[in-house]
Amino acid sequence: MRVLLREISKRFGAVQAVADLSLTVESGEFFTLLGPSGCGKTTLLRMVAGFAAPDRGEILFDDRPMTAVPPHRRDTGMVFQNYALFPQLSVFDNVAYGLRARRIPSAEIRERVLGILRMVQLDHLTDRSPGQLSGGQQQRVALARALVIRPQVLLMDEPLSNLDAKLRVSMREEIRRIQKSLGIITLYVTHDQQEAMAVSDRIGILSGGRLQQVGRPSQIYFAPQNRFVAEFMGSCNLLEVAVVAYDGARQLVQGELAGSRIWLRAAERPEAASLTLLLRPEWIELATQPPADGENWFPGRVCSATFLGSVVTYQVEAFGGRRLTVEVQDPRDHELREEGGPIALHFDAGRPVVVHP
Repeated sequence: MRVLLREISKRFGAVQAVADLSLTVESGEFFTLLGPSGCGKTTLLRMVAGFAAPDRGEILFDDRPMTAVPPHRRDTGMVFQNYALFPQLSVFDNVAYGLRARRIPSAEIRERVLGILRMVQLDHLTDRSPGQLSGGQQQRVALARALVIRPQVLLMDEPLSNLDAKLRVSMREEIRRIQKSLGIITLYVTHDQQEAMAVSDRIGILSGGRLQQVGRPSQIYFAPQNRFVAEFMGSCNLLEVAVVAYDGARQLVQGELAGSRIWLRAAERPEAASLTLLLRPEWIELATQPPADGENWFPGRVCSATFLGSVVTYQVEAFGGRRLTVEVQDPRDHELREEGGPIALHFDAGRPVVVHP
């Protein structure tokens, strides 16, 4: 089983919500649609569910065209952002609702409901109403209700956005565990980058209704294909560097920024006269002295220092007044630098990533 989207487009008046989007989600894959509000990710999910119809394009489950198939015949399970539980029904009856609508025999309903509630660790709360549950418990009821009908495709629309930060972490781990144990193809929508990286086999980054990049979380983080992806996927520093020279023997590009030389490892000389370089904050080191080769060592000034337990985040002014974010990981023995004080930065020539517009 796989989900195929072929040149899907959807417009709401003057707004192009989704534009000529093609995508394949493979069997058993946890695929996340990630992007800012209004980028088209929920619209795309609703079209897969059948709650909205594309203006153009095809939706297929394997080789079966689904574009004209109504939602209740698509064999999908949906978990909504607000859970959409029936307040007057018990946990058991909420989960059993879809099975009863399908006229499943009572004995089988009981067996399947109790089985899925054990999986989400709620079998001891079958008689409770949704109003007697915590946010995390309500989320698990909604997940159980979507899974108990044994759908071919599980669709989840920002299911953790109503939970507090600590509970979101535990619930995303639970969702990942359940999805992998069932091996069900899952389309997941979120705007939270950390959440997407934690649960996904692959991620599709959307902006303006178009896919900007599709890949594994590590691919997107370490090798973003364009500036939007680089800035959206985690904290970053972008430096506009003029190409000055290329050392073929050492495979090093020499660039210039605000009077400073920047060295970048590259297999060949770039064709462009200037490059946009991505430097993640954790790729930059605080240096006490210049490296032996003298490359990529720069003075700066501390603008702010923030201690966050596992990391110290600095805002540093360098390169003629440009602001950089620098992170010190595991700072137990790190002496916090004073605001306004001098600081020196260093990064390896193999660290910067060239990003395109």
